Amino acid sequence: MNHKVTLVFITSRFPFPLEKGDKLRAYYLIKGLSEYFNIHLMALTDETVQTAWIDELTPYTHKIEVFKLSRWRIGLRLLFNILYSRPFQTAYFTDFFIQREILKKLHQIQPYHIFCQMIRPAEYVKHYHHCHKTLDYMDLLSLGMERRKNRLRGLKKRMVEMESHRLNEYEQRIFHYFEHQLMISQQDANGLPYPHRKHIQVIPNGIDTHKFNPNTSIEATFDAVFVGNLSYAPNVDAVHWLCDNLLAQRPQWNVLIAGANPSSKLDAYLKGKSNVRMLGWQDSIQSVYSRGKIFLAPMQIGTGMQNKLLEAMAMELPCITTSLAAEAIPNSPVIVANTSEEMLQAMDHLLINPEYAKQLGREGRAFVQKHYAWDAWTEKISRIIHRH
Repeated sequence: MNHKVTLVFITSRFPFPLEKGDKLRAYYLIKGLSEYFNIHLMALTDETVQTAWIDELTPYTHKIEVFKLSRWRIGLRLLFNILYSRPFQTAYFTDFFIQREILKKLHQIQPYHIFCQMIRPAEYVKHYHHCHKTLDYMDLLSLGMERRKNRLRGLKKRMVEMESHRLNEYEQRIFHYFEHQLMISQQDANGLPYPHRKHIQVIPNGIDTHKFNPNTSIEATFDAVFVGNLSYAPNVDAVHWLCDNLLAQRPQWNVLIAGANPSSKLDAYLKGKSNVRMLGWQDSIQSVYSRGKIFLAPMQIGTGMQNKLLEAMAMELPCITTSLAAEAIPNSPVIVANTSEEMLQAMDHLLINPEYAKQLGREGRAFVQKHYAWDAWTEKISRIIHRH
């Protein structure tokens, strides 16, 4: 007999396919927490969810409910949201009619606990007080916006600055509606005021080291590889920085870039760069990692833990990144380089010392296996949820 209690897990996107960081985290948390709870997944979405995607989550869920966001209502909310002070991030995802439906279902289900991933769907459950709730901030969205604004000008800069301010205020206010609060990194937790910060539980992302493991049957023909969602501003910025600051000085290097949703602007920017090859979403992203000698992540903006670094380390790739990304993975064997000169030197050193590069790769995989197993984190979350 199943004696597990019900955990409602609410997301702002359907957690499959795993082309975005929030989807990846949700998928593995649901998978791990299903050992302790009956998972009732409530997933918002602005796209059509395929049956095959639902099939991927079915083994780990008691029930799945998908709530389709109407695009014309999204447009109206964003337009009228100019008159209000709430973040556009929450306005995008908060539909009054869906909110009413979810609250009705919660009263029927009477869950033991509610797990809300990110602040985007927080409005749906903030006024439900019949059970304890956990808010997984993941990252501080306001901090990412604050860093992003410094690279913009004119109206775009003012809009991003306004959203950063709204997010900052909301991230602090929504805190009090939840009994437990999680973040991926201490770096982001430190971005909240002290009274909030001291209550945050840091739950990093994990890695499936069975899925991500070195594949020696694939030849590493590219000097460097970069992987990430190519519609995400920090990743797009990193690609531009790589080309403008590194490949401009080392045109002999060949680089492989892969990820979901590459924009037409990025495609146009990379056209004519014969030493760069860009691929779209790959069902087997592991094969992309295997084709590179080095994983290069020159992140200049953004926050939180970079899943790509954990995946690359699990694949035994030596990694070079900036302190912005490395701070979220303390004591890891990645090479930290913040200037183009430092990155060029680090790349040169690894390319002419392949044995050292291999050793660094082995250390990376051992580090991930020891410190970033999903099972340990989902067990910790289970203990947090049962703590009253």
